[in-house]
Amino acid sequence: MVSLRFCGKFGFDVVYVDAAHRDFVAYTDVAEVARRLLDAASDVSGLAQLKLAYLAVDLAKELIGRWGKKKVAVLVDEVFQAVGLDKAGIYVKSLLNLIEYPPRSYEKIVTIAVTSEGLSRAEIGRHRWADVMPMWNMPREGFQRLYEKLPGPKPSFEEAWRLAGGNPGMLSRLYLTGWNGGAVVTRLIREKRLTPYFVARWRSWLEKTVEDPEALWSPDAPEELIKQLVERNLILYNIYEREQIFWVDAPPPERDPELGIGRNVAWQTPIHREAVKRVLDVV
Repeated sequence: MVSLRFCGKFGFDVVYVDAAHRDFVAYTDVAEVARRLLDAASDVSGLAQLKLAYLAVDLAKELIGRWGKKKVAVLVDEVFQAVGLDKAGIYVKSLLNLIEYPPRSYEKIVTIAVTSEGLSRAEIGRHRWADVMPMWNMPREGFQRLYEKLPGPKPSFEEAWRLAGGNPGMLSRLYLTGWNGGAVVTRLIREKRLTPYFVARWRSWLEKTVEDPEALWSPDAPEELIKQLVERNLILYNIYEREQIFWVDAPPPERDPELGIGRNVAWQTPIHREAVKRVLDVV
């Protein structure tokens, strides 16, 4: 929300949509924008996520053309889950069209699409329609400030860091389960479909990857396994160089064995690695 207020501070009318959670924010004096977003989010036909995704683009266009706004920002979160991976590139192109083919002259337009879906990176990256920039987990100092704001009894910061690796979503899961890391791992095993068949098929490579994710950068690493691990958001593959210009906020370290980070491949969080490690122990 800080970034939305930042845009508003500099005179932008802002449309923000979190399609996956049917959430939205409208920083604008045009009341109709918030009303139409609310109508879409409240849709009970099962199409609310899809409607919100496309409405964000339509409203940004109308803010420029119909209401004559000169500075508009549209930010969409987890939108590719709603529109489908096969349409991710086309959706990004629709955002670009706001800039290249506006309905009226404007001063500035900002369009940002954020996703945690690893496969969408390849789909979008093959076009020239967007600059793809990864965002890693929070750096240690920022993560510690977030940890300190959590009320009630909690483990040491070092323990929280070792489990979540700077990921605020994982920190939230730990907090909501009373810091029961085992319960979080159990749920993650189900969510990521770490079935006995999957483990048995890829056991040798999974064992190598638990020890060092960089094993998947080997020329003989199976492409199908890499694809499945990326699809399930267990790993980040083909990591960019650690220069700030390539990243939103701070890049990950060059290598951190404790957190499961290699130069080219990394586990999303230590708990993701722990989930695979557990099923390897029991299957």
